[in-house]
Amino acid sequence: MLSKQEFYALNHRYNAAQGRAALTSDVYLNRILEDSEVWDALVKKGMITENGTLCEKGKAALEPYRVDNAVILAAGSATRFVPLSLEQHKGLYEVKGEKLIERQIKQLMEAGIKDITVVLGYKKEQLSYLADKFGVRLIFNPLYNMRNNIESLCTAAEELKNTYICVCDSYFTENPFNAYEYQAFNAGYSTSEKADEMYVHIDKDNRIVRMVPEQDGGLVLLGHAYWTAEFSRRFLALAEQDRTAGKYHRAFWEWMVKDTLEELPPFYFKEYRPDAIHEFDRFEQLRAFDNNYIGHTHSDIIRNIKLVFRCDEEDIADFRKVNEGLTNTSFIFRINGTDYIYRHPGEGTEYIINRRNEKRSLILAKEYGIDPTYIYMDVNEGWKISEFIADFREPDYSSPDDTGKVMESLRRLHSLPVTVDYGMRPWEDALKMEELLKEKDPDCFRKYEELKESVGRLYRRTLDDGIQKCFCHGDTYRPNWMIRSDGSTVLIDWEYSGYADPGIDVGYYIVDAMYGYDEAKAAIHSYLQESWSVEREFHFMAYTAIIAYYWFVWAMYRASCGADMSGVLENWLYMAEKYADEEAWNGH
Repeated sequence: MLSKQEFYALNHRYNAAQGRAALTSDVYLNRILEDSEVWDALVKKGMITENGTLCEKGKAALEPYRVDNAVILAAGSATRFVPLSLEQHKGLYEVKGEKLIERQIKQLMEAGIKDITVVLGYKKEQLSYLADKFGVRLIFNPLYNMRNNIESLCTAAEELKNTYICVCDSYFTENPFNAYEYQAFNAGYSTSEKADEMYVHIDKDNRIVRMVPEQDGGLVLLGHAYWTAEFSRRFLALAEQDRTAGKYHRAFWEWMVKDTLEELPPFYFKEYRPDAIHEFDRFEQLRAFDNNYIGHTHSDIIRNIKLVFRCDEEDIADFRKVNEGLTNTSFIFRINGTDYIYRHPGEGTEYIINRRNEKRSLILAKEYGIDPTYIYMDVNEGWKISEFIADFREPDYSSPDDTGKVMESLRRLHSLPVTVDYGMRPWEDALKMEELLKEKDPDCFRKYEELKESVGRLYRRTLDDGIQKCFCHGDTYRPNWMIRSDGSTVLIDWEYSGYADPGIDVGYYIVDAMYGYDEAKAAIHSYLQESWSVEREFHFMAYTAIIAYYWFVWAMYRASCGADMSGVLENWLYMAEKYADEEAWNGH
């Protein structure tokens, strides 16, 4: 068995024999190159000649350390990299004239690593060409939008041996890969700055003894890792144990290693110069590294913003992702010190949302002061720009005072002298979405037929009961409400708005709050006030079931388009079943 110093020296000579330039960014290698005692010992052992040429004995000594393959993780959606990630897979960004993932594949192949697997998920079709162009193996992680990259590693379990673990968005100024590696490691560098990365503490042999997220400088992990076959086996066993518990479903694989260091084989830190390894987590980092992105981003989204505000691309800065909505993805950007929000439509929404109608509602809502944030919307592509309101809070579902504010706003909205020729019909719309779903899976609704019948009966009883249609919002869950510091309310996102039954707005607030029967009746009473009656209360309780059922079917449809509807789908099904039981809520 070779010592670490001997391995590094022999591997360096092997790379030289392959015509590869010396790697100047590997901190430990540079120390070895200056240590004459190591070279003298290898000459005496007959592994290199006096002029430094690698001998056959030296080549044979390297063989036990041969790298089997590489796995490149490319399933994630890079949500921190808005707006570019909404249009193009992160691995395809061109940096200094090369696509990130292509550069990495070429570097692996240059090092002799021909067996390369790419784990796909988000925008997988954009990367499908890699198989033909480079001969790499492509596999798909079907849970890419629900779990983090530990699931991708489990998807590639059969490929994990003596394996490089790479991410598609790394950029190495020098090729860091080798045909041989001595031990399991994670690359990184020393920094005095705080970064949103994992930091490590090491012993005198560079073995990682502790891992700490986000500290003020130190040794930070960044770039590729190398796992030995034993490390791969032990990690996969731990990951498999967690697939049921789910503690690490949303975590990067480094977090599992952090928590299980003592259960894994030794894991080491491999230090490079800080300028050698780059990962671009945010658009501003890419702009700082490659100034081609300052004036021309190759982004339709940036072009849209530029045209609306009549500014230059470099004026658009400070991109921040907003928590992804159920229908769309949004991000904040800044121009001349002012923040705005850009709404990017979700996949498949063009089949269930009429953007021309939405724009008309936005104009009306702004005109009447219900939503003053609207700036511009494109009816063909569905994107929207609004003012960003920083000073607000969402309503507290447990607060009767907040519920009163919401219901007062809904009364004001519903009393507007506005009539439009569109609007939600939740029962009929649910039936249409059901047909779209059945085109994909004819049996998908079989177990919900009884619920469908119960909700249908309630709906038919609400017809012609005297409750008049009015201008409605249609999507009154908590994230669409803003309560400002002065107590005023703003209601945003008008995709489902139109001339409809007011029970939609009142009912959906109840559904999202997951109110019990007494709380629901209190909210309805707050809305109806002096117009309350048993008959009117029935109407709004029934519509709570109807709108819950609509959103349940909607969630099934969005899930069929690839969106992660876990949690909310089950909540809406629960509320639809709860409020479809008229006998139960009549007893309260």
